[in-house]
Amino acid sequence: MDLSTAYMGLSLRSPLVPSASPLTKDLDAIRRLADAGAGAIVLGSLFEEQIEHEAGELDHYLHYGADRFAESLSYFPEMGEFRLGAEDYLDLVAAARAVVDVPIIASLNGISTKGWVSYARKIADAGAHGLELNVYYLPTNPDLSAEEVEAVYTDILAAVKKAVDGRIPVAMKLSPYFTNLTAVAGRFVEAGAEALVLFNRFYQPDIDPHKLEVVARASLSRPEDNLLPLRWIAILHGRVEASLAATSGIHSGADAAKMILAGADVTMLCSALLAKGPAHLATVRDELVAIMEARGYESVEEMKGVMSQRSCPEPAAYERGHYVQALTRYGMTSTYE
Repeated sequence: MDLSTAYMGLSLRSPLVPSASPLTKDLDAIRRLADAGAGAIVLGSLFEEQIEHEAGELDHYLHYGADRFAESLSYFPEMGEFRLGAEDYLDLVAAARAVVDVPIIASLNGISTKGWVSYARKIADAGAHGLELNVYYLPTNPDLSAEEVEAVYTDILAAVKKAVDGRIPVAMKLSPYFTNLTAVAGRFVEAGAEALVLFNRFYQPDIDPHKLEVVARASLSRPEDNLLPLRWIAILHGRVEASLAATSGIHSGADAAKMILAGADVTMLCSALLAKGPAHLATVRDELVAIMEARGYESVEEMKGVMSQRSCPEPAAYERGHYVQALTRYGMTSTYE
């Protein structure tokens, strides 16, 4: 069975890619993920706050980031046990390259075009095969237009592309909340993104009604969370000249298979690996192979995009076509007490 795929110009032996998480900041876990069949590995993010406040205030910003970003899941150990500042991150990139033989993709997480972008160049110097941009930006200013919001992303992308100067490919990890996602995806590709990652799982604050406090709630994804990226990957496949990565809710080989059928070049796993460990990746791989064999597919490329909007028998199913039907079926099959 040929599981090889191409992603952001890189040749991968498998479409299963561990995404940025606590596991991918640990060399032993990185080695175990590669042994379990990872096609590439996205290192845990280097945050803008880590670079800007590395001295003195780093402890505060690390914990602040742990509440803010879904991928963090409050995983940072005590500062005395674990130190990973900006320069340490560059060491991690080089060390990861030395211990595994799969592409290492670094991750930058921020919201501005400040000095942290200069680390993109240093990341390329450290030997990363690629770079993923995870832009955490939640616009709340009612005077900002959709074009101005989009410009935040394109400005960061342009600055990073200039910094790496074509030495490594760059992926943009997207939010699902743009006004016209298809148009925005096209603009990011025009601005130089070699890949689009769908979607970022933003941290959602909660309220404690007893203490009247806003509290952090970080949770692992569930398989049903993959329906949103599934829909948009199916819509974007063949419409943008960039690789597509599916992330959020990839827990099994079946989840990976349906993303590839929709048009994903790679499927990224985080929550399932955090919950079950690096060895679970091998289980997902075996499940994917079994599905491919049952359907008669001999390669990932053969099945890629078979169920995209442009290729499937019912393209309207990805828009409004099944909306009423789905609600009607739910009403007919539900039971009430």
